Amino acid sequence: MFRGVNNIALDTKGRMAIPSRYREHLRAEHEGQLVVTVDRDACLLIYPLSEWEEIERKLNRLPSFNRQARRLQRLLVGHATEVEMDGHGRVLLPGPLREFAGLEKKVVMIGQGNKFELWDEARWKEQREAWMQEELDDENLELPAELESLSL
Repeated sequence: MFRGVNNIALDTKGRMAIPSRYREHLRAEHEGQLVVTVDRDACLLIYPLSEWEEIERKLNRLPSFNRQARRLQRLLVGHATEVEMDGHGRVLLPGPLREFAGLEKKVVMIGQGNKFELWDEARWKEQREAWMQEELDDENLELPAELESLSL
């Protein structure tokens, strides 16, 4: 399980160092093979290759005549790019994906269980604050049925 928030700096070539606490697991369990793709929230998603392959199979099974399914396939599968950790635990983020997410120098990598989200640091802070404000503004908001039994 990938957890936590990590502040990372991209180098001039667009490489980022995977935080050391994840490196050994990614090397041992996934041979350092990752897939990077885009997300509708204007961030990048980073999956270990084996996790991504499962997601990709599910996406490819969606009905091709459903417009929303096709959009999701085009977005996620169409942008999916395999990357490999180098000997120093770095991955090169492709230019078009960095551009999509507005990644410059400072980024934030957030563990999301089976994957990571990668955000531009300023955009992450802005989005996080917006989400927190929404929670305060929508205190009477009804929870989806799936969340009603969740206790934190």
